[in-house]
Amino acid sequence: MDISEINKSRSPRLALGPLFYYWPRDQILGFYAEMAESELHTVYLGEVVCSRRHEMRLSDWISIGKDLKAAGKEVVLSTPVLIESQSDLKTMCRIAENGEFEVEVNDMGALRRSVGQIPFIAGPHLNLYNAASIDIVTMLGARRWVMPIEYSKEDLAELLPQLKNPIETEVFVFGRLPLAYSARCFTARYHNLSKDKCEFRCIHDPDGLLLQTREDQPFLVVNGTQTQSARTYCLIDQIESMKECGVTTLRISPQSRHMRNIIRAFDDCSRGKVESSYGRALIEKWIPVSSCDGYWHGRPGMEAWRPEEEEWQ
Repeated sequence: MDISEINKSRSPRLALGPLFYYWPRDQILGFYAEMAESELHTVYLGEVVCSRRHEMRLSDWISIGKDLKAAGKEVVLSTPVLIESQSDLKTMCRIAENGEFEVEVNDMGALRRSVGQIPFIAGPHLNLYNAASIDIVTMLGARRWVMPIEYSKEDLAELLPQLKNPIETEVFVFGRLPLAYSARCFTARYHNLSKDKCEFRCIHDPDGLLLQTREDQPFLVVNGTQTQSARTYCLIDQIESMKECGVTTLRISPQSRHMRNIIRAFDDCSRGKVESSYGRALIEKWIPVSSCDGYWHGRPGMEAWRPEEEEWQ
């Protein structure tokens, strides 16, 4: 039996990805206290976007992790995507060598540090696009890899049977897509501030800063050093196709409102309690702009299939 067939025998679990946005400390603590009571199986914790954000320290994330673990959740600490300073490097090393929680590695330096430690998760920013690279990180200790966001169903279905070593597969199924990271802070630039004197302006945008075209169409979202999609990626009506591919984990990315409802909708659809079309209709009410799912279908990521109109939008 190949790897994809092994994974098909399991029902996908729900995971909450790391928080991309900069929220006040009390909001973060309240948010994860609420997540402890949710249907989630796995929760990723940590600052992955900007090391200047200071509401939470690594010790705070570990404390939240202990509370979530006590509530029965699998906890994973995520490393930063960009390492820009000696302090960033020290924080990354502390995460990789924490000894208590599994680690999601998001750059090759963190990967090197994680080898020989607790089994790790190969994050979506490692650029693992073929079977050979995935087999390498599996041999180094990865037990799960997160599919690149722009991969399609056809890409995944073709790749998984080629894997030589068993590994779980996680897919980003909900949230504004993390399209790019930069050493420059776009939020600071928007406010005519330097990155080192940004005044932490991104704390005022709990779901990022929306950018529009000259025709007033939502285009991108600026979130500090991160660029996101304006539309919210949503594959709630594609859970069955992911099961067919052998996907083991569904990643939901945090937003500032309605997360319990969103998680419950994904759980209900995954368990077959409600029709996927109904679940998608609910999701449309709880997101900031509108949804998209183009990448999964091999189309431009910002596009969305609208079955009621039988067309792409």
